[in-house]
Amino acid sequence: MSMRIKKNDRVRVISGKDKGKEGKILRHIPAKDMVVVEGINMVSRHVKASQKNPQSGIIKQEAPIYGSKVMLVCPQCGAATRVGCSFLESGKKVRVCRKCNEIIDRV
Repeated sequence: MSMRIKKNDRVRVISGKDKGKEGKILRHIPAKDMVVVEGINMVSRHVKASQKNPQSGIIKQEAPIYGSKVMLVCPQCGAATRVGCSFLESGKKVRVCRKCNEIIDRV
């Protein structure tokens, strides 16, 4: 299944422990249908001291969540919405907000 959300999109979490929170997509993993969202699904990771990371300890970092748990936030209307695809007269494919029918960006 292809996802209609991309890196740097603003999304809102619609289910799970972080329901209602918003963030920017940092990474998109299409093979697993997952996304990593800034500040969402934070997990603790125990790191050992090394050359690259001289300070050992517990760090917090984002873990992937399923793409079906997030909805795109439309830049025009500000609502969490489904995303549709449409074609312009020039033949360009664009993403469209299903609530306000405004063009989100060029694909």
